[in-house]
Amino acid sequence: MPMALSRPRAALAAGLAAALCCSVPALSQDAAPELIDRVVAVVDEDPILASEVGQVAALGMVQPLAGESDRSLRRRILDQLIEQRLRFHEIDSFGFVELPTAEVEKAFAEIRDRFASDSAFEQRLNELGLEADSLRRLVARQLMVLTYVDERLGPRVFVDLEDIRAYYDGTFAPEMRQRGAAVPALPAVREAIRALLKEERLNEEIERWTEELRRAADVEDYFDDVEGPLPGVVAAAGEGATGS
Repeated sequence: MPMALSRPRAALAAGLAAALCCSVPALSQDAAPELIDRVVAVVDEDPILASEVGQVAALGMVQPLAGESDRSLRRRILDQLIEQRLRFHEIDSFGFVELPTAEVEKAFAEIRDRFASDSAFEQRLNELGLEADSLRRLVARQLMVLTYVDERLGPRVFVDLEDIRAYYDGTFAPEMRQRGAAVPALPAVREAIRALLKEERLNEEIERWTEELRRAADVEDYFDDVEGPLPGVVAAAGEGATGS
């Protein structure tokens, strides 16, 4: 359910690309260590690779903010991937059933349509070492998270007529007058305001849920350890040994 939101629910759909773990080739005794990939975070023993961050950026899943540096963008992408991994682990424990193929294909098509042509999309996937079916699987997991949010968190959110009236009088009408626009009567915008307030409150529930998951999880963040020892199995040297 990708939406033009600036709050956490939008971020649920922001990082749909993920890495295929790189195999480590055997090297000769005299070969220098070769950096294959880097573990940038581990969520409950589940690693997130630097290549995953790069894939999300390259597929345009997270757009840079005005004046944002590449490093800041990658930091923000990693934060979102950590949150997504926490949510994935939670829904996996509930054993959700597979989603309808049509839903997955629709979301996959939305990613593909960001590119000028199918060939341009396929070329980018090849450059990233990412197969289309792998991306489809990640899309499916993301949609499962959204389904979980709607089914488990949605019922906690309620907006009554007093909430709508308060927003109309305190926010909506003053903003319309400030723009010099005519203020529509409350009945004409009631459902739009209800949807907006429900979305805001659902985002607040998502924030609380994610914070609870993070407090209960073991999260190791290596983003700033760019010069330190490689965590995880991502380097090869000598007899094909992997990193520490």
